[in-house]
Formats: sequence, structure tokens, C-alpha cells
Amino acid sequence: MTSRSAPESPSAPRPEGRRTLRRMTARGRDEAHRVASPLELLFDLCFVVAIAQAGAELVHAVAAGHAGQGILDYAMIFFAIWWAWMNFSWFASAYDNDDVLYRVVTLVQIAGVLVLAAGVSKAFESHDFLVVWLGYAIMRFAMIAQWLRVARSTEGTEKTMALRYAGGVLLCQIAWLGLLFAPEAARPWVFLAAAVAELCVPLFAEKDFTTSWHPHHISERYGLFTIIVLGETIAAATVAVKSAVDEHDALNELLPIAAGGLLIVFSAWWIYFAVPIHGHLRSNGQAFLWGYGHYLIFSSAAAIGAGLEVAVEQTVGTAHISTLSASAAVTLPTALYLLAVWALHSRHFKVGIGQQLVLPSAALLVILCTFLGEGAVLAAGIVSALAVAAGVVMKSREHWAYDS
Repeated sequence: MTSRSAPESPSAPRPEGRRTLRRMTARGRDEAHRVASPLELLFDLCFVVAIAQAGAELVHAVAAGHAGQGILDYAMIFFAIWWAWMNFSWFASAYDNDDVLYRVVTLVQIAGVLVLAAGVSKAFESHDFLVVWLGYAIMRFAMIAQWLRVARSTEGTEKTMALRYAGGVLLCQIAWLGLLFAPEAARPWVFLAAAVAELCVPLFAEKDFTTSWHPHHISERYGLFTIIVLGETIAAATVAVKSAVDEHDALNELLPIAAGGLLIVFSAWWIYFAVPIHGHLRSNGQAFLWGYGHYLIFSSAAAIGAGLEVAVEQTVGTAHISTLSASAAVTLPTALYLLAVWALHSRHFKVGIGQQLVLPSAALLVILCTFLGEGAVLAAGIVSALAVAAGVVMKSREHWAYDS
């Protein structure tokens, strides 16, 4: 690893004239008071637009009885959204210099995700990925430009790392062309191969030089995005309930779903933020596993909202699927969320087998709730809330024993 002088912090005050164009050098990992910027918050909000589109199409697919194909399409689209978001977030944590060019290129990336969002419907309905590919290409070529700026501003192994990132992203983007030209039956395999290649780019690029991402900043970015995704879940479910009440006058039938959905989302928030995670992110190995694993957290959190919409539509008779299938649309992503948060977050802070078993046991019980008929969603919400309560009680006892 090459030596380098302490980077100038982009958060420090600068004369306005210097803001137009600056060298893109690394920020310090120990930089004090590092928080998400307003541009990053705008970035997150615009990315959730694409997630909302993917969730809406998942609802249509499941409600129409095409759950298998819908889930596959959702997984593919969500990967593109999540991976572009994640690449930007880690890059910004290490190299955000907040000059005019950086801001403009980031806005181009935001435009790219909006283009991608516009193509989600065609991707689901006719497996036409052209607009999705184009939106993803806009985001990825903007990312290449950012890495080339880093390469121009650095030297040695850091420069090599930046060029590896730029080249790796370019090659992967070319590989995604397979989704446009491969036979439809082969596209899932093309997706799998390209996705694996994407996941390997950071591992290859940083094998000789590690970027100086900021643990507290990264954990905050992921936490904020989790909040925004959960907020989208509540918004989608609220719109579904409102439409059903207005059009079908089915308030009494929908109250258990609404109550259960709120309990699930509130519990999901509580469980995720029960403990701070930034202290666990001490190395690239830990951080990569944690960051990659959030694909399951983000996608399952968004899928909970889609599932609640399906449950509402099935209750009022507009989704021609069984109660069991509608219940599974909520309980399965909820169980996946509980397991993913336990694996990535909670298990590192649990003491004793009792604490370790709370979330896995809750996930199993949530799955069993699937078979409770019309009360499945409410039961899943109660189980999720009881998991939170159990965690709080066990933690309180641990503190009480320690203080004693």
C-alpha cells in the first residue's frame, strides 16, 4: 500500500472559487463528524422511486398468479438498483470532494436510475430490458468517470485500484448486453454470471489498496436507506388500503392487515437500529460481507410492502390467488428480513444462546403464521413485535445483572 499525505477534508470550509474543480483524493477514515450529505439524501430518495416501481410490478405479478416469474424479475431489477446505489455510496464515503463536477456526475447517476425506473414495467411485462439497461448504463458510465478522476488525482497502487474499478465496471456493463440479445431462457444465467462478475470487481480492484471508506458514514448511509425503503413500504400499503376502502368498503376486513403490517414495519425498524453497527466494520472483509448482505435486507424490506398490497387485493377479491399465497407474500419476506438482520447485525451483539435464538425463532414462527388464514398478517406482526419485546427484556436483564 502506498503512503500518502493526509487528504484535505471536503467537509472543511473552502473559498467558493475552489469548489469548481478539485483533485479527487481520499478522505480520512477517522474524519470527525462525518454524516450523509444533502446530495446523498436526494440520491437515496430518487433510487427509492425505482424500488417503488419494482415493488408495484411484483404486486401485479403475484396477484395475477405469476409469483415465480415475478420474484425472478424483481430480484434482477432490484440487483441493478441496489448495486448502483451501493457502488456510489462506498465511493462517496472514500472520495466525495463535493466540487461542481462531482455534483454534476452524481446528478447524472440520479437521472440514470429514473430512466431505469421508467423501464421496469416493460422488463416485467414483456422482458424487454432495453430501457433498464440504458438507465443502468448511464449510472455505470458516470461511476467510471468518477473512478477515472480518482486515477488522475492519485498514483501508485491507489491509481491502479481506481483504474481496475473503471475497467471492471466497463467490462461488466458490456456483459449486461446479454440481457438484450440472449434467448429468453438463457437470460437468468446471463444475469447470474454478470452479477457475480459485478460482485467480484471490488474484491479485485482493492486487493492491493483499500479505499478509505468511513465506518460511521457507511453505517449511517445504509441505515438511512433502510428507513427510506421501510417508508416506501408503509406508503405502498397505505395507498392499497385506502383504495380498497374507497372502492370496496372493506374496512373491517382490512384492519387486521393494516395493524399487522404496521407492527411488522415498526418491528423491522426497531430490530435494525437496536445496536450501532459501525464499530463492527473494521476491515474490508467484514465490510464487504455486511454491504453485500444488505441486498437481502433492502429487497425483503421492499417486498414486505408489495406483499401487504397483495394481501389487501386478495382480501377485496381483486387478486385471484389463495389466502395462503397472499399470506406468504407478507410472511416470507418478513422472515427473510429477520434472518438477514440477525446474520448481519444482531448476532455480533447478542450474548448467550437465548439472545441469539430470538430472531431466528421469530422468523420460523412468522413462516408458520402463513397457515393461519385471514389472520396471518396480524399474527406475523404480533410475532415480530414479541421478538422486539423479548430482545428488550433480555438486554435489560443483562444490564441489570451487570450493574448488580
